Amino acid sequence: MAFTVEEEIKRRRTFAIISHPDAGKTTLTEKFLLYGGQINLAGSVKGKATARHAVSDWMEIEKERGISVTSSVLQFEYDGYCINILDTPGHQDFSEDTYRTLMAADSAVMVIDASKGVEAQTRKLFKVCVMRHIPIFTFINKMDRDANDTFELLDDIENELGIATVPVNWPIGSGKEFKGVYDRNTKCVRMFSDTQKGTKQGEERIVSIDDPALKEEIGQDKYDQLMEELELLDGAGAEFDQELVTAGELSPVFFGSALTNFGVETFLEHFLQMTYSPLPRKSDAGEISPFSEDFSAFVFKIQANMNKAHRDRVAFLRICSGTFDASKDYLHVQGGRKAKLSAPQQMMADERKIVDKAYAGDIIGVFDPGLYSIGDTFTSAKKPFKFEGIPTFAPEHFARVRQIDTMKRKQFMKGITQIAQEGAIQIFQEYNTGMEEIIVGVVGVLQFDVLKYRLNNEYNVEIGLENLPYEHIRWIEGDYDINKISGTSDMKKIKDLKDRPLLLFVNSWSVGMVLDRNDGLVLSEFGTN
Repeated sequence: MAFTVEEEIKRRRTFAIISHPDAGKTTLTEKFLLYGGQINLAGSVKGKATARHAVSDWMEIEKERGISVTSSVLQFEYDGYCINILDTPGHQDFSEDTYRTLMAADSAVMVIDASKGVEAQTRKLFKVCVMRHIPIFTFINKMDRDANDTFELLDDIENELGIATVPVNWPIGSGKEFKGVYDRNTKCVRMFSDTQKGTKQGEERIVSIDDPALKEEIGQDKYDQLMEELELLDGAGAEFDQELVTAGELSPVFFGSALTNFGVETFLEHFLQMTYSPLPRKSDAGEISPFSEDFSAFVFKIQANMNKAHRDRVAFLRICSGTFDASKDYLHVQGGRKAKLSAPQQMMADERKIVDKAYAGDIIGVFDPGLYSIGDTFTSAKKPFKFEGIPTFAPEHFARVRQIDTMKRKQFMKGITQIAQEGAIQIFQEYNTGMEEIIVGVVGVLQFDVLKYRLNNEYNVEIGLENLPYEHIRWIEGDYDINKISGTSDMKKIKDLKDRPLLLFVNSWSVGMVLDRNDGLVLSEFGTN
């Protein structure tokens, strides 16, 4: 079926899935793909017995450790919609990648483990969603296991995250006693029966709340408890308000089990109805409408060596307006020249499909000749503009890096620079010295392991890491002369890859002391790509 450009854009939904590790995010992603007909059998992330791995975990280290360490982009069709899922790493040590990915999403699905409630990483990622005012949908997962009290789970979300909740459906029991979910809109109960794992087939019967057979199915006690809870919910709970959902102030909540597929399809259907097609994006020339005739996009992620055989670098672009046409050249605004966005592809994890056209809302990967950076804008507009910069979050752990074999300096520099350009690590130099001494900063210490692994595996370079005591980094705003700064004994002057001056501190109180000592000095906790 042929669509007009406007129809193509309107049918797009682009969202990120966020969660604490092990809440079931990757499993939920796979079930969406099952319903979209993209895969026939789900892989288990930790399925060592079958050596099958989750479709969205493609990097070698991910398969070895059973965790997601880099965001994946997955596109599929479902019920007339074209869906772009941004699957993010759950582990907090890779949250930098998730922050950037959220910049490319129009909404977020937050997956919460029913037995654990809101966890540390959920809190951190949620703050980024709030900062961007994007709609947040909550899927409370693992209802087939013993869960916390449902009202307590909702209170937990509201108190911990400061967002109101509105349950769209309501669970009946949990674990072995999990009977199904009540849909508040249709006033029907979807009955749960364990399905064959990894398939989308399974019995799901729908029974009206008024049907006498329901009492027999779930038992009088469960029925009475359900009626009591629904009465409480109707009396005290928030009402559904689409405007508040769109503003990111009210989160619709769904219950289910991604592992057994229960509640996944109904969640997907509701979600698609409650979200919108791509929204306008802020730029230095004002808001850019997705329906503008001019093509525009920004880079939110760079990934080197997705295909080891080709030593490639892929820049992931979020298309913000118009239509991408592979035959045309587009202005690389930061580079100040026209560029051919070659080998444009859409992803099914690490499987790629070359595309001729893509539309606002889509995510495409293009070949990066080493000239692009995170945050860069591409456009066909006659009056060029730049999209808002993507924040660079402050690293919290630092180490001095040296290569074991001094003869491999060239490979070492190439590898560490390319990995830094992806944004997973940040590299710095001593101020006023050459590149002989390199300091690496990371958000989470596991990134040091990934750096070591990737330099060895992809660039054949072994490194040694010497941990440094610094925990706080500050960018210097404006044109303040770093040489004139009166510092503290635990302060170190460094610069980043763009020669911007920065300060490292061991103690947080030193930051305030340096500001007091230097009139007019302004320090920032994050830079901009």
